[in-house]
Amino acid sequence: IAEAVRRRYGRLVREESPLPELLLIDGGRGQLNAARAELETLGLSSMPVAAVAKGFGRREGRERIYMPDLTRPLIPGSGSAALKLIARIRDEAHRFALEGHRRRRHGARKSSVLEEVPGLGPKRRRQLLRHFGGLRGVEAAPVEDLRKLPGIGPELAQRIYGALH
Repeated sequence: IAEAVRRRYGRLVREESPLPELLLIDGGRGQLNAARAELETLGLSSMPVAAVAKGFGRREGRERIYMPDLTRPLIPGSGSAALKLIARIRDEAHRFALEGHRRRRHGARKSSVLEEVPGLGPKRRRQLLRHFGGLRGVEAAPVEDLRKLPGIGPELAQRIYGALH
């Protein structure tokens, strides 16, 4: 959490952008303290911060709200409007984070070392991957085998081999 706070709020400070009125942290007392320490390092110790943690058994409706000046967490009633709002904010933050993670993971899976080879377009890349059964097969292929494919001359075969080794 400290790294996320450092990156996000450090950028806001550098760009002199407006700051939020409240920083709501997903987690308990430990995450709250880590966020506060990082905010203090950035000169933002006056920014209001609270942390929301799922209660016993990590079940919804039993959330606890940690605030810096309180020794015990606030435990709102399970039907309270404030708790519903906070739970929706937390759930939206989780959805956003998971979506971003999936997008990055999918993008990393789609990109390939072969995309960096000059003169090797998408059609030839697909041809290589199909012929050799995937990237590992292309990596294992000697230059001579790469050259045997239509449209792949000696120079391109050498560039492909060089990119993979």
